[in-house]
This record gives sequence, structure tokens and C-alpha cells, in this order.
Amino acid sequence: MALRELSSLEKCLGLKKPNKYGTQGERKVPVLQNNNGAPLVGLVTIASHLVHEAKKTVLLGNSAEERAVVQQWLEYRIARVDNCPKDELKVILKELNHYLEDKVYIAGNVFTLADILMYYGIHRIVVELAIQEKERYLNVTRWFDHIQHYPGVRHHLPPVVVLRNRVYPSGHH
Repeated sequence: MALRELSSLEKCLGLKKPNKYGTQGERKVPVLQNNNGAPLVGLVTIASHLVHEAKKTVLLGNSAEERAVVQQWLEYRIARVDNCPKDELKVILKELNHYLEDKVYIAGNVFTLADILMYYGIHRIVVELAIQEKERYLNVTRWFDHIQHYPGVRHHLPPVVVLRNRVYPSGHH
């Protein structure tokens, strides 16, 4: 999965020459063989490298605070979202829903690498949600729909249908 994400990220960043990736270990951690020496290991490390390579460091955050928030959410993605047991998925959605209550993007008002990688990471969760669950996690659904329509992000993932109007029981017109 991570290899497809990195390939999509390359396209999103406008990188012309695709890199060759491998994996290591039973968790299939992505590895990028770097021309200048030691290989780069791990989704976040490689993704940050690609952002630098594309000269789009704005995606890592503009200020020290934004950069810290982006790093925090990239770590959250790896530590909590990836390989999350099915019974904890709702906890992740609840945490993310609460966090996104007053934000357009994960780092506040700017689109960053954290939005891209969190979108890739929770796609498998959101695609399985029933309409009622999407309404329960309205902030996640709003953010997710916004990111999936962000130019160049979705690539390898199918679109997720999100209803634009809330569904109310009949009798409330």
C-alpha cells in the first residue's frame, strides 16, 4: 500500500522521473535507494524527501509550529492509523473528527503533506463507512471529501461518495 501512496505522491508533486522502491521486514516498510548513498527508510522519511525533491517544502509547513503539527500528524498516521486493529478504527475517527472541528486542513488553514498522507491512510476506513457513520464523523467526512477533490491527490484510490446534505427524518422539512 505504501508503495502506491509514494507513487501517487510523486505524481501529486509533479515529479517526472519515478523512483524505484523496495520494502523491508514483515510490515513491508518502504525503502528508497538514494543515489547519494544510504537508502531512505519509512513512509514519512521518503515522503518528506520527495517534497524537498519537488521543491514544495511549503507542504511541510511554513512556520515552526506548522512544521511541528505536520510532523505530529505524520507520526500519528504511522503509529495509530497504519495497522490499526478494526475495533479501534472508531477511536481514530472520533479523535480526528474532534481535532478537525475548527480546521479546514490538518495544519489549520494550509494544505500540507499531513493532509495527503492522512487521506491515503484513512481512505480504507472511510470507504467502509455507512451514510449514518459519515454523518456521525461530519468533520472527518467534510475534510476527507475536500482532500479527495484536491487537484492531483486521489490518483490510485477510488472516489468515496459523500452526501452533501444531511439526511433528516421525514417530517422535518
